[in-house]
Amino acid sequence: MSSFMAKTDALGNPTNFEQHWYVIDASNLVVGRLAAAVATILRGKHRPQYTPHQDTGDHVIIINAEKVKFTGRKLEQKTYQSYSHYPGGQKIIPASELMDKHPERIIMSAIKRMMPRSRLGRKQLEKVKIYKGPQHPHQAQQPKEFKM
Repeated sequence: MSSFMAKTDALGNPTNFEQHWYVIDASNLVVGRLAAAVATILRGKHRPQYTPHQDTGDHVIIINAEKVKFTGRKLEQKTYQSYSHYPGGQKIIPASELMDKHPERIIMSAIKRMMPRSRLGRKQLEKVKIYKGPQHPHQAQQPKEFKM
């Protein structure tokens, strides 16, 4: 069985495909299922040109981030924590509070945890744009709607 290896230019960027832009409406979607689908698109695993060591993924725009859902009692029970590495620098925020203030951070953290922890994963993570409302400033890229 042969496998596909994406061709690269002198800078190491893949040359034999073009990147697309997709818009996903997050209304009434479950956070984890949305994040899994977005991570697959960002990595390029939905394409036949997928190569694990190169960025063959597409750009994703997520709109209506405030309308995303949690299953079960996660909205009340789940917490997000950050630590500044100083004494007393640990912050624990419940999901309900984070959902009211910054719903895009909930989706971004879920996607980030599903991406590889490497330079390539961080580069691919830059291709996701998350917005609170139904408007986004990326009309010039002519994004296509991605059905979930």
